[in-house]
Amino acid sequence: MNKLIGIIGGMGPMASQLFYKMVTNMTEAGCDQDHLNMIIYSDASMKDRTSAILNGEYTEIHDQLLADAKILEQSGCEAIGITCNTAHFFADMIKDEINIPIIHMVQETVDQVAQKAKGEKVAVLATDGTIQTKLYQDRLEKVGVVPFILPEDMQKIVMYEIYDRIKKGKPCDFEKWAVLDKFIKDANCKNAILACTELSIIKEEIHLDDFYVDPMKVLAAKVIEFSGKKLKKA
Repeated sequence: MNKLIGIIGGMGPMASQLFYKMVTNMTEAGCDQDHLNMIIYSDASMKDRTSAILNGEYTEIHDQLLADAKILEQSGCEAIGITCNTAHFFADMIKDEINIPIIHMVQETVDQVAQKAKGEKVAVLATDGTIQTKLYQDRLEKVGVVPFILPEDMQKIVMYEIYDRIKKGKPCDFEKWAVLDKFIKDANCKNAILACTELSIIKEEIHLDDFYVDPMKVLAAKVIEFSGKKLKKA
């Protein structure tokens, strides 16, 4: 079995290239043919998802994401993944407008977190847009996990790391991240979800441990499994 998987990426581009690296590294393979077939459609022209959500301007992104999904569907893909957490707000809108499933990075991550943190407090580190939509909060509450949302001063650090550092091609501001890390752990959180793919880049860059759950890594594993290929044992 070798199902073709489509990935809508480019939001941002560094996260998309990291995702492909994750999929490659996480696949049990001894030759090229053991890897999965995948089309990565890097749509870097997609309007900023957080700005659209905060301004209530949904139509343009909905239409563009749907068009991207249909291109992948028409190309023979049997499922779609999206390497942007905030974009899943719009993915929920288009899922019934296409004929192939969306491997839902947010839901898959929540399901995994619930296995080890039920009844515990888990921090959600995300863009303002993702926080406002409650993409993670509502799902976490449904599975018995307590979402921990940062106060304004800490949320500003998250947005700074995403927009002023990673999206601009700069490294993580380690001193500011250390402040954030201490705050979350002092709040007695069981885990923290890196609910923005730019934060996935930070995890790799500064070697964050498994306290930080990476949705993009969760998606990579699910994509490998759906394709019919073998997931490498940890």
